[in-house]
Amino acid sequence: MDIVERFLNYTRINTTTVPGVGHLPSSAGQSVLARLLAGELRELGLYVEERDHSIVVGTLRSNVAGKDRAIPTVAWVAHLDTSSEYNTDTKAQVVQYEGGDIVLNEQLQVVMRSSDFPELSRYAGDRIIVTDGTSLLGADNKSAIAEIMHAMQTLQLNPGIEHGDVKVVFVPDEEIGLLGAKALDVKSLNADFAYTLDCCEIGEIVHENWNAGEFHITFHGQTAHPMSAKGKLRNAVLFAQQFIAMLPAGERPEYTENREGYYWVKSIQGTVAETRTVLDIRDFTQAGFDHRHRFVDTLVESFNQLHGAQTVTAAYQPMYRNVADSLQGPNHYPVQLALEAMQAIGVSPKSIPMRGGYDGAVLSEKGLPCPNLFCGAHNFHSIYEFLPVRSLEKASEMVVEILQRAARAPQD
Repeated sequence: MDIVERFLNYTRINTTTVPGVGHLPSSAGQSVLARLLAGELRELGLYVEERDHSIVVGTLRSNVAGKDRAIPTVAWVAHLDTSSEYNTDTKAQVVQYEGGDIVLNEQLQVVMRSSDFPELSRYAGDRIIVTDGTSLLGADNKSAIAEIMHAMQTLQLNPGIEHGDVKVVFVPDEEIGLLGAKALDVKSLNADFAYTLDCCEIGEIVHENWNAGEFHITFHGQTAHPMSAKGKLRNAVLFAQQFIAMLPAGERPEYTENREGYYWVKSIQGTVAETRTVLDIRDFTQAGFDHRHRFVDTLVESFNQLHGAQTVTAAYQPMYRNVADSLQGPNHYPVQLALEAMQAIGVSPKSIPMRGGYDGAVLSEKGLPCPNLFCGAHNFHSIYEFLPVRSLEKASEMVVEILQRAARAPQD
């Protein structure tokens, strides 16, 4: 199957994640896609386990003759879900791009303007997969699924390509807290290291990302009829507003870049009686992250001193750690292997600090070193998400190249 056709087939299955439902996977479409992929992996000659929570694990056995070489087992991980910004069905389209603006939807007058997305100019002369302006494309992370599956197809059709044992792993609900990776039994994979393909443009490689945590903060008020509210009414909505205003104004996602950390108020809902907000903290350094954690704790304490005990309560939940802590020393080998593989296939590697999380951060913390490689797409979580076909093809070629190099130059 052609890699573009494969990707388009996956986008037709709606796998939008659903926050807060309390079960894994959070949407039925993820299970539909998991079953499809399990069947396709079997057709490609892999042994397949369909585990709880729609986790799929495929195993392709080594084809290297002889037992005198210890060849590492490499796992490839991708997530089934797409982000919840849009829950509409994807209607992807392939355009031959020759420069300028791209009309995504003439009827709705949705246009991807080259002035807003100057990176488009780098792909003039290439085919580009885009949305119809009404949904996400789903390249985050269905491009990775297609790239991994196409690499397995390449190995099946070319038995002369040597490789060690390969694990293919698909997990649900990355977009709402890396839940699938957290549910995965990493030890059962028996892998030496892993990769995700969950960062953006061609050449990108991530071996550094946020430390991340989340506060669920509740403000407790007191209702009263407005005609007799004086001295009685305690407005939880205004408490929340005041609390948010006390956060450092310049340390928000929209004002920061590169390695600058932030406080991110993600949601607020409630009434005079009770208002709840979700506040995320992010920082690349552990010291910076600890400072942000203490700042929120101190703010809660000070707020209660100002307005009365238990006016505000906060519950903290860790999310993931900076993967850089897990990719040092011998565990840096998969990073170096990926850099060499990119160069070998004519791709210029670009290491970036990722201002976000990915499944590999959780897997690395569990003991499975896992850098994050490019899938080739741009503008994740947006109706302007797009995927150059050449980048899609190169990512799959990279998977094969890494496996070949791991088989030729095994490491402890």
